[in-house]
Amino acid sequence: MNDSTTTIREAGEGDLEAVLALYEHLHDADEQAGEGEIRAAWRAIIEDRRTYLFILESGGVPVSTCMLCIVPNLTRRARPFGIIENVVTRRQDRRRGHATALLHHALGYAWERTCYKVMLLTGRKDEAVLGFYEGAGFVRGVKEGFIAYPPE
Repeated sequence: MNDSTTTIREAGEGDLEAVLALYEHLHDADEQAGEGEIRAAWRAIIEDRRTYLFILESGGVPVSTCMLCIVPNLTRRARPFGIIENVVTRRQDRRRGHATALLHHALGYAWERTCYKVMLLTGRKDEAVLGFYEGAGFVRGVKEGFIAYPPE
């Protein structure tokens, strides 16, 4: 990664199209939302003071993004916890350290806000992806993750 042309910032009002373009690299097939639903969700993300959508730019081009949500908590001395979701880097820019830098930034942000832990789930099973997350500071096997989906 070329640090002199790389910046990480929080997404702003005008970043919706850039984020959506990055999300095209997230899943091969994703459920599509309507324009109104997308705009409403974007507004909610931008306005939520506990949700942080970070964008890493290289040479002024958005190449990686992730979302950090900080959740208030009554345990662990009332310290919040964080959840990271939708980590993605453009296919042509992968394996250059962008996502690692972005995750380190998000983790630092969470630690500054006194989070006692940050969780991340991945549906990927390949060892390279799991090793990537471990290399970025996440520990595998500490807890078991479960997901519930709404009934059809």
